[in-house]
Amino acid sequence: MGCGTGTVSRILAQWPGVARVLGVDPSPAFITRARSLAQGLSNLSFEQSDGRSLPLNDQSFDVVVAHQVLSHVPQPNQLIAEAFRVLRPKGWFAVFDGDYATATVAIAERDPLETCVHAFRANFVHDAWIVRRLPQLLQAGGFDVQPMRSHGYIEAPEAGYMLTWIDRGTDVLLQAGHIGPETASALKAEARQRNTTRAWFGHIAFASILGRKPAVISAQTRAPKLIL
Repeated sequence: MGCGTGTVSRILAQWPGVARVLGVDPSPAFITRARSLAQGLSNLSFEQSDGRSLPLNDQSFDVVVAHQVLSHVPQPNQLIAEAFRVLRPKGWFAVFDGDYATATVAIAERDPLETCVHAFRANFVHDAWIVRRLPQLLQAGGFDVQPMRSHGYIEAPEAGYMLTWIDRGTDVLLQAGHIGPETASALKAEARQRNTTRAWFGHIAFASILGRKPAVISAQTRAPKLIL
């Protein structure tokens, strides 16, 4: 679900014993790109579809994966319900997402670059707190929930993708009229100066959780099928 350009889909399609991987995403541009990158993987396909309303049969997959998806989706309960519907009994729903409320590039109290982080998060993350509610959401969706696991992400002393948070957050502030061009240039320059001098720091906490669809089914020997 929400496969994007298919990075995770391609990895899973190459796992031993995986019969089929289907990636779905509402973006036609992402699906076109995903298909072009998946040439040569005969067990991998992509469809343009919203994860909250899948054109798939009930109980047709062994695993559903939502990788950095739920934090960007309005009505995540609908997506969780669809995952439950298309899973076979005893199938697994694997969720990995960012606890974006923890995202920071601050190296001191009242660091000015934090304003850019806040602006990015407010405009590009639908629910920065959803990771903390995942156990309740999956349980409400009918899943037997496993304990969550934590996965830290850190950039230091050089910048990685969080530098784009500064650029895009700064642009949001500029376009909204909250800052002027000079301040916008200064914020971006400060971020690059920290990177150049190897004084950069960035951190986001991530978490994963597994939910299992309950029910007893007859034992069958088959290679697993996955949906991204």
